[in-house]
This record gives sequence, C-alpha cells and structure tokens, in this order.
Amino acid sequence: MKEKIIKKATDMFLKLGFKSVTMDDIACEMCISKKTIYKYFHNKEVLIEEGTEVVHQKIHKLMDEVVAKNFNAIEENFEMRKMFKEMFQSFDHSPAYQLKKHYPEIYAKMIANEIEDCNHMFTQNVLKGIQQELYRPETDVETVARFYYTLIFSINENTLLEKEAYELEGKALEYHTRAIATPKGIIELEKQLSTLNI
Repeated sequence: MKEKIIKKATDMFLKLGFKSVTMDDIACEMCISKKTIYKYFHNKEVLIEEGTEVVHQKIHKLMDEVVAKNFNAIEENFEMRKMFKEMFQSFDHSPAYQLKKHYPEIYAKMIANEIEDCNHMFTQNVLKGIQQELYRPETDVETVARFYYTLIFSINENTLLEKEAYELEGKALEYHTRAIATPKGIIELEKQLSTLNI
C-alpha cells in the first residue's frame, strides 16, 4: 500500500503541483481514508520527500539504460534529452521550480543527490567524447561537467513552464557541445540538431 500511495501522490504532485495537492485529494483519488495515508506518512512533506526519491531512482535507471546503448558522446546527450522529454512532456509546470519554491529543504536535499550523480555522468560523457575525438583533448573535464550541470539545474529551478525549460535545456546542450567540440564533433552536433529540431 505504501508504494501505491507514493506512486499516486507523486503522479498528482507532478501533474497538479506540489503545493495544490492535499492529503484529502490523494485519499479521494485512491478511494482510501486519509488515516490510511497517515499510517505510512506522518505529513505531506515526508510523502513528497519519498516521492522525489522514487522519481530520482527512476530517472537514473533510465539514464543508465541510455548509456548502456553505447551511443557516441554527443548522440548520448541528445538521447538523454529525448528521454527527459518523454518523461515530463505531460506537465505544464516545471516540477523542479515548484519544489524549490514551496519545499526548499526537500529541493536542497534532492539537488545534493542529483549533483553527485550528474557530475559522474557528465564527466564520463566528456571523457568518452575526448576518446572518440568529438571533444577537444585539452578540455578541462571537471570544470566543463560542473558548468553544464550548473546551467541545467539553474534552468530547471528558475523556469516556471516545463515547455520553456525544455527549450532552454536544448540551447544549453548546443552551447555546451559547441564549447568543447572538435570539427568532427561539430559535424555530429549539426547532425543531431537537424534530426531533433531543437
């Protein structure tokens, strides 16, 4: 029952907003009593926190699946972007923006976890790109990875509409790639841009 509550509540939070969905709404949607929810979660914040952790795990499972397909480094980043679009396209408002605005402590905790994971993933991507001669060999890997995830997080936490955040992320990806690409990498970037209509 706990997992079912987390799943339903998280779907509702993402679609309708973290602030606007109440424990009553969740109970009503699931046809259970509010008391049943409180048996597992002593308040809404705990439910949101556990829900964001489930989303975090799901995102990273999907990211690992993209990496496992062994695309080249530039194509891999575009495939990640496609995966995020499919996951969040049904939402009007950016979940990260809402979470930061209404539950900043939960957001801060989530971001601390995300930074660690994203730093690792982006670092691996840059190293892979250098090896494939798509990124310049003199690239400062650590700094470039940090610049990119800082830019992506900043877009998500400061942009209200999910559609706008998605468009800005596309521009950030192009900007990031052009900054470190070799001539061979630019050709691959242009190929990805032409197929994805960024």
